[in-house]
Amino acid sequence: METYKDHITITPDLNDERLQTLRKLFPDWFTQEGMLDINEVKKATGAEDASDTERYEFRWFGKSTAKRNAFTPTRATLHYDPTRSVNADKTENIIIEGENLEVLKILQQGYREKVKCIYIDPPYNTGEDFLYKDDFKEGKEGYWESTGVRKDGVALDTNSVNEGRFHSNWLDMIYPRLLVARTLLRPDGVIFISMDDHEIHHLRKICDEIFGEENLLTNIIWEKRYTRSNNSKLFGTMTEHILCYRKSDALINIKEPRNDKSDEIYTNPDNDERGPWTSVSYVNPASRDERPNLCYKIKNPFTGAEIEHPTNAWKYEYDKYLQHVQENKLYWGQNGNNSYPRLKKFLSEMEDGMVPSNFWKRDDVGTTDQASAELEALIGRGIFPSPNHHIWYKKQFLTLSMVNPTRIV
Repeated sequence: METYKDHITITPDLNDERLQTLRKLFPDWFTQEGMLDINEVKKATGAEDASDTERYEFRWFGKSTAKRNAFTPTRATLHYDPTRSVNADKTENIIIEGENLEVLKILQQGYREKVKCIYIDPPYNTGEDFLYKDDFKEGKEGYWESTGVRKDGVALDTNSVNEGRFHSNWLDMIYPRLLVARTLLRPDGVIFISMDDHEIHHLRKICDEIFGEENLLTNIIWEKRYTRSNNSKLFGTMTEHILCYRKSDALINIKEPRNDKSDEIYTNPDNDERGPWTSVSYVNPASRDERPNLCYKIKNPFTGAEIEHPTNAWKYEYDKYLQHVQENKLYWGQNGNNSYPRLKKFLSEMEDGMVPSNFWKRDDVGTTDQASAELEALIGRGIFPSPNHHIWYKKQFLTLSMVNPTRIV
């Protein structure tokens, strides 16, 4: 007898898909029965003589199962809820409520390699976080019951610090979700992941494995608060981490827009017709012995004196210096009697964006205290403690990932 379950679509089996890709590329790696021959793989990759006992890797109990869970298919589906939707005929945004690993798998069908930016704010594993125990072999009801706690259709479980698999449980949770998240990113996509000191070292190792350590863009330090807590026994925690990785080297440049604050350093004390400018030293940090090709005499057009630095070289070769003179870009001070010139950098010549900083000050992106006040005004006190400042965060993430209205976040 057929049931509704027989008509539910199933997401692709990515474990099988990867094997099929290998089979197309290297058919000689497979037996006549279609099984992957590990010995053939070792021969082809030169790994026959490699030691199985000594190698650099990050391992924990349950890692293999967690990886399989990431690529196994799901029969879960998304159901539209019109009663909770706002401006459904106009909005371009979607809120999905559900078990996030299953949701990520469902999204693969329509959004694989199409997402420009992902932001993840996972449990920090403080001992009071709720972690998901993934077991997709059970039926849905059995799955929720086996986890021990049910709430509004979502099963939750506290990861106690007294449990022997404290870190392993957290790793089992985060690993498959990041594996699937990577499949959603465009080649030039970026992912931001918030974390505190509890698991940042493990998160970095996992992300290095999934995305490649060469694709780590930075570890952003967020100044999350400006008041220290006297309840701390040792050090008060004033900052948190935000790891930023790219999908691949297809992303080669990140800029953030210029703003009034960044442009304040540009002035025009000599009324240069090219507009506001700032200046940088013409003196090279390197010594004359280190860069003899950058040592030559410079003429001060105001005094007529020919100048050489006694210990250091100049920053530019002689031909470039002549170009700077011709373009009138050397600044000798208001009265023309500075000891050494400075090079003018005009605001009009600057690129549209600036290189972003990996230190996010509270004045720029907000604090948890500010976020708490905003949420309290919306939904009341104590419902969502210690939130990230989601509004300012969103602005920063979208800016850095260079998202435009046609891209998916």
